[in-house]
Amino acid sequence: MPHLRKHIVPTAQREPLALLVAGVVLLVLSGIAPRDRFTWVLEVAPILIGAPILVATRRRFRLSPLLYRLLFVHACVLMVGGHYTYAEVPVGFWLRDALGLARNHYDRLGHFLQGFVPALLAREILLRKTPLRAGGWLFTLVTAVALAISALYELIEWWTALLTGARAEAFLGTQGDPWDTQWDMFMALCGALIAQLLLARVQDRQLARGS
Repeated sequence: MPHLRKHIVPTAQREPLALLVAGVVLLVLSGIAPRDRFTWVLEVAPILIGAPILVATRRRFRLSPLLYRLLFVHACVLMVGGHYTYAEVPVGFWLRDALGLARNHYDRLGHFLQGFVPALLAREILLRKTPLRAGGWLFTLVTAVALAISALYELIEWWTALLTGARAEAFLGTQGDPWDTQWDMFMALCGALIAQLLLARVQDRQLARGS
């Protein structure tokens, strides 16, 4: 049905642009009177780096619709965390009080997505740019990449703390938990595993269609 294809393709091409525009608007809003400007810059830095790369590579390496949507969701979580600081996000306090938790767990969501979204990004790049195919080796390597990204982020937090001292306290967001780094990496691991188990087939179908 050619007449349907003419409508489907332009819509698929417009969606990343719509997500980009929405992301820019939300980024501006998140930057209005944040709780701590220094922390906001640190938290949204991945967006400021990643978004231009996505725009620059849009024509020669267009990602699947699934990935663009997930990257947008991840960016929203980063922007909210940057605006309030992760330890002070209101929805985290609501969940803490509703579930009787000991702390604000919004940062756990952030680190879960830090494994979930990069895992699918790594998976798509490996499928398209290497001889790897879906299976055990791909699953293992994608999980390793997600863990490496999480470890690198923890190193960046450490280096930031060494360089800036107390200014990095809100960025670290440990909330007095001595095992915060380990929990962060564990949440990223869970995110990477769940992403592949839940969405690998969806991603494969989109790639097969050349979306």
